[in-house]
Amino acid sequence: MVKLRLRRKGKKGYPVYDIVAVDVRARRDGAFIEKVGFYNPNTEISTFNFKHDRAIYWLRTGAQPTNIVRRLLSYDGVLLHNALLYKGKSESEISAELEKHREIVKARYIRRKKLRVKRAENKIKAEEEAKRKAEEEAQAAEKAAAEATEAAETEAPAEATEGTPAEAEAATE
Repeated sequence: MVKLRLRRKGKKGYPVYDIVAVDVRARRDGAFIEKVGFYNPNTEISTFNFKHDRAIYWLRTGAQPTNIVRRLLSYDGVLLHNALLYKGKSESEISAELEKHREIVKARYIRRKKLRVKRAENKIKAEEEAKRKAEEEAQAAEKAAAEATEAAETEAPAEATEGTPAEAEAATE
């Protein structure tokens, strides 16, 4: 059985992948049948490209893409291209649909990026607000403790001036 999957390359901590058609029994970075594409997740917008005709060939011959490769094939429009070919659409109709699909994917990426940035900003604001609240509560607790200590000090001398039991006995005689 043949699979379309990622083959790791690149430096330590900076992976770059080839998308290859490979026998299921082969190791991840072992022998492969054919290189179908390339994927770099390290760039700001993850870059990938496919040989559409070869990817469609392998999909038509029964190669099963892994989850990540299936997603990449979908983003690039290879799966849509394959489906439209299967339906018997003309090349002009397919190219129009693919262009429309790519615009939708790009708009979705931009929208999601804005949401991620907004979520990160909100998270930072919430952390700052929680920190500020904790500081205010700590100051209020310190102030309450200081007032309680001050109140206890003012009450203690008042009790001391009332006198000791011996003085109170002498005053009653």
